[in-house]
Amino acid sequence: MPSSAPEAGRSVDRSAELFARARRVTPGGVNSPVRAFNAVGGTPRFMASAAGPWLTDVDGNEYVDLICSWGPMLLGHAHPEVLEAVAAAAARGTSYGTPTEAEVELAEEIVGRTPVDAVRLVSSGTEATMSAIRLARGFTGRDLVLKFAGCYHGHVDSLLASAGSGLATFAVPGTPGVPADFTQHTMVLPYNDRAAVEAAFAEHGDSIACLITEAAAGNMGMVPPEDGFNRFLQETCSNHGALLVSDEVMTGFRVTRTGRWGLDGAVEGWRPDLMTFGKVMGGGFPAAAFGGRADVMAHLAPEGSVYQAGTLSGNPVAATAGLTTLRLATDAVYDHVDKAARVVREAASAALSEAGVPHVAQADGTMFSVFFTESDDVTAVRDFAEAGRQRADRYAAFFHSMLDQGVYLPPSAFEAWFLSAAHDDRALDRVLSALPAAARAAAAVPDPETAHETKDRDQ
Repeated sequence: MPSSAPEAGRSVDRSAELFARARRVTPGGVNSPVRAFNAVGGTPRFMASAAGPWLTDVDGNEYVDLICSWGPMLLGHAHPEVLEAVAAAAARGTSYGTPTEAEVELAEEIVGRTPVDAVRLVSSGTEATMSAIRLARGFTGRDLVLKFAGCYHGHVDSLLASAGSGLATFAVPGTPGVPADFTQHTMVLPYNDRAAVEAAFAEHGDSIACLITEAAAGNMGMVPPEDGFNRFLQETCSNHGALLVSDEVMTGFRVTRTGRWGLDGAVEGWRPDLMTFGKVMGGGFPAAAFGGRADVMAHLAPEGSVYQAGTLSGNPVAATAGLTTLRLATDAVYDHVDKAARVVREAASAALSEAGVPHVAQADGTMFSVFFTESDDVTAVRDFAEAGRQRADRYAAFFHSMLDQGVYLPPSAFEAWFLSAAHDDRALDRVLSALPAAARAAAAVPDPETAHETKDRDQ
């Protein structure tokens, strides 16, 4: 992957200056790795403001935003009713360290939309999944956790794990800083692979506390569960006395009004034992939650013996932002986002097809992504191994062409694309007009074999 990329057509002087300053005081110059543009090269854009579907960087460049703060901005940036509610909440005080009415109302809204009986508010998705796993272990008295390769559940030590060898073997640390004994109670399986799940439970069923899965995988690109897969997971866990933890930090209140569960569990008549939420439910503020069955949640302190706490959990400003966002997230909002996302997804696929770029566009609810596949023979991506075989170099060229034309895509081929209720005709027109040139830029990237042959001739 190139360490830099051309910055055609747009000034990035102040972004470059701020990035240089940031690198002197912050590892990599960013506070979350994907923001550094390492996967695509070039200068990360430092944003100064946002409104509706638009981002404006410190150099005055305007972009249509297709990441929406990685999902939370369902209504668009700086929604006036959310801003008004937040301003009023902040004027009353930014943190009390006591219970507040806002956190009760937010919890009631989440319980009313989902199959959970009770929720505990926290401050991040990582905290939510970490706490849900601790609760599952405390409730079952078991230690082993199953997860899927390519599903991301925050930077919890035991979940930053890589698959061992074989179909159902224990995990190994996936990053330096995670001791091997932290992952010895984690198993990593291929996503959408029923045989692997069955093998794991056949061998270790009486030791498994829980299986955690993204309700629809969005952290290896958008890889939906195959039909009936989530129900199969719930039934398998139930048959072995384990808990199913459905991670809806990304999909919750984003793909439908009731989250990803609204597309399968609500229709098929089952529910997870525990769920995690984040992003949209915070309305752009640091807020998350985990919840589930009443008997499981009753094991949580102070009612039960499983301890969890947080100084800023249920922060009144964050709770107000989330509550206001959820109340404004009507069926009309989801209908608009779904239609806008479909327009962009289909137009991107059409432009890439016209340019002769092999790809697969996959969607789940209002979320989608485009995989730049190695050949036209690939018609679907169903797990992390298949997602990893895409042409990230072609995506980098596509990304920078779109960026130069004023469209901000995820700076990684392994991320989902997000739109909002604020993406109007003007925003969509800019995206659609940028796609043909971006597709041609991707098509112009030579195959690795061709590039190697050309280099040999030149030498």
